[in-house]
Amino acid sequence: MKILVTGGAGFIGANFVYFQLHNHPEDQVVCVDALTYAGNLETLAEAMKNPQFKFVKADIADRAAMDELFAAEHFDVVVNFAAESHVDRSIQNPEIFLRTNILGTQVLMDACRTCQVGRYHQVSTDEVYGDLPLDRPDLFFTEETPIHTSSPYSASKASADLLVQAYHRTFKLPVTISRCSNNYGPYHFPEKLIPLMIARALADQSLPVYGKGENVRDWLYVEDHCSAIDLIIRKGRVGEVYNIGGHNERTNLEVVKTILRELGKPESLIHYVTDRPGHDQRYAIDPAKITSELGWIPATTFDDGIKKTIQWYLDNRSWWEHILSGDYQHYYAQMYANR
Repeated sequence: MKILVTGGAGFIGANFVYFQLHNHPEDQVVCVDALTYAGNLETLAEAMKNPQFKFVKADIADRAAMDELFAAEHFDVVVNFAAESHVDRSIQNPEIFLRTNILGTQVLMDACRTCQVGRYHQVSTDEVYGDLPLDRPDLFFTEETPIHTSSPYSASKASADLLVQAYHRTFKLPVTISRCSNNYGPYHFPEKLIPLMIARALADQSLPVYGKGENVRDWLYVEDHCSAIDLIIRKGRVGEVYNIGGHNERTNLEVVKTILRELGKPESLIHYVTDRPGHDQRYAIDPAKITSELGWIPATTFDDGIKKTIQWYLDNRSWWEHILSGDYQHYYAQMYANR
């Protein structure tokens, strides 16, 4: 089949592209990405060598561009990773989050309706549920947990989820939604917690930790997330929401200390900074539904995943150093200037 992966030059989208090309070599994968600040075409350099892969630079909120693309390619499945996703940036500039995360979703679904795409899958986040108290480790997010957002980012993702469900009910669009916990692994943009701490620790720079570092996240290795989405688009029930969690809860401070220990760096590098406004206390997902219905379980423990992630950043310094220097933003021009 032919799969459209939006936001495929970003962290999770790129990992999903590679997962598909490796595990389903008979399928064709088309990637659309606007290559905004977090989209890095260098990430897809190996995929570009595969004849089953095609890259298109475009904005999912550009209706004319999406209509033209869908009419030309005849997709069987659309998986929408494209999103503005950094909470701090959403606090500074909410508008772009509403445009990409809500209007972009609408444009994609309208194109799916017109071209009769067999499945539209929305990649969402556990942040739509708000947060859980630190003193109730027995509580977990389920698919029935009410939406209760804390930031412009999570509000935009929740709005998109509601729109997807409305399109299913009103227009009978065949949809699925997944809500995941915090991902980590290769190609993670260096502004996010784990890659930021790795890069700064390697440079012996201070490691900024919000508040006291007590906020808890459930960490999901990105390849496990990709395998879950792959199962959902192939075997998941239309109209359903599936939570994807890693069973790997850690405080932010525990994560930072683990990275320092693995790199042989002192904890004196840790620098506590003023907490983020509206900072969610704890995320924790119960993935029982996807386990019982589709047989998915996370294969990677945090202890193993963080070792693999750190090693990847050690082995691929040029990738993240290009991002820190800004050189990655010129890669598209280098690749396509003479085409």
